[in-house]
Amino acid sequence: MSAEIPAELARLRGSIDNVDAALLHILAERFKLTERVGELKARHDLPAADPARESRQVERLRRLAAEANLDPEFAEKFLAFIIAEVIRHHERIAEEHRDGR
Repeated sequence: MSAEIPAELARLRGSIDNVDAALLHILAERFKLTERVGELKARHDLPAADPARESRQVERLRRLAAEANLDPEFAEKFLAFIIAEVIRHHERIAEEHRDGR
């Protein structure tokens, strides 16, 4: 194996590590925003889930994924995972709000 291959492999892995870190920071920011949405929903007694919005988001993300040459099915599964976690957080916030916490 040439020395160039391990060097290129290390560079690529370094770039992947940077992208992974950026993804985590972006997810953290997204969850800060959805936390605020959950608090607003709890104050106004709105449901944790919004199926109509979720459906629009899935379609939008599938289009964006296709434009970015990313498998739309993967993008939909990824978004479904995030939405499920957001709903779980919103339900917890609503419960805390009802309990007066």
